Amino acid sequence: MANQNIRNQLKLNIEGQLPEKLDLLQAMVNINSFTANPQGVNKLGDLTADAFAELGFEAERIQAADFLYGKHLILTRHGRSQNQQPTPTIGLISHLDTVYPLAEEIDNDFHWRVSGRRIYGPGVYDIKGGTVMILLVLSALRDADPALFDSVTWVVLLNAAEEALVPDFGRLCQDRLRENPLAALVFEGGEPNGNGYKLVVARKGMARYHVTVEGKAAHAGTSHHHGANAILQMSEVIQRIAAYTDYDHAITFNVGTITGGTVINRVPHHASAFVEMRAYSPVVFTEGINKMVALNEFTTVRSANGGYPCRVNVNILGQWEPWAPNEGSTALFNLWQRTGLDLGKALDAQERGGLSDGNWTWKQVPTLDGLGPDGGNAHCSERADDGSKDQEYVLATSFAPKALLNCLALVNLVNGYYAGK
Repeated sequence: MANQNIRNQLKLNIEGQLPEKLDLLQAMVNINSFTANPQGVNKLGDLTADAFAELGFEAERIQAADFLYGKHLILTRHGRSQNQQPTPTIGLISHLDTVYPLAEEIDNDFHWRVSGRRIYGPGVYDIKGGTVMILLVLSALRDADPALFDSVTWVVLLNAAEEALVPDFGRLCQDRLRENPLAALVFEGGEPNGNGYKLVVARKGMARYHVTVEGKAAHAGTSHHHGANAILQMSEVIQRIAAYTDYDHAITFNVGTITGGTVINRVPHHASAFVEMRAYSPVVFTEGINKMVALNEFTTVRSANGGYPCRVNVNILGQWEPWAPNEGSTALFNLWQRTGLDLGKALDAQERGGLSDGNWTWKQVPTLDGLGPDGGNAHCSERADDGSKDQEYVLATSFAPKALLNCLALVNLVNGYYAGK
């Protein structure tokens, strides 16, 4: 474990620089970086690159594959090896985009606001606070243990469109963490947990589907019996899909939207629905996909005369595999847990239903998530006087202690790497 002298230096350094870093967070929050606002995303990227340049990071901007989005930001600082040993690479992952259009921020009066221990604002928790946490940690390590800081190749990877789950950023992470990777650390926000923290070691995978039904149109009054009602068929399909949900095996299906028909005096010839599936287990995930695909050509509704059958078509829009429990993530969690116990903090391993960029990295690199500051109400901009709704916030008091935990765990991780060489 890190010695007491390094711990004290890190603690003092973190506490000393925190006000400046919170000022930076406010500047970040004041930039609207909605996923579909590439100008705002890129502006935030420029501000972020300037902040990390002071630590010697070189910036690379890579346009997302879909030009509706902004530019991914890759910040790299190459390390100098100790005793001719290969330099380990550590990836630190965040994203630039948020879920809030500017009009929504204005309508809900959602902006930087400090209330007690809480700081409110668009993206303050998901995930601009996480980006600031990365900077806080690296700055403290540079000042308190410059030899260790210089012995690592640090790669900060910021997704321009994480909320859209773009796969090109996943490929980018895999490419940039290919050389001697030690860890991929994801700085999504943490959840308050008493005197400790919840760190994420697994996440559900997700598949999205577009389900369509082709029926047969007919006049609803004079030739109803000629029609094959696509909406009626779709109603049976979505009930079957909903029944695939199995909480015992942690797989859920959600029929999120449905449309069909044109006018009320016509037997509807078309209906469509969008469906989302999530599961933790790769085996259960694959079984869920197979069940959905098996609905192709499913027919229970036919026209009364002639027997014209409705036809179902299932199109898989995208698949994001589960980040399953694995030895690499468990080993990283155990290291953070031991470090936390040394600080009097209890850590719990958590599996989350939502995806993160850790879903892209865990098979290639040991991955740990939830390393950002604690907070809550992610993706919520609404506020109610009775407290039934509240906006996204981060706990200002969580930055320093969690940064210290992350710093010390990184010291232990890097020292362990070189000790094993």
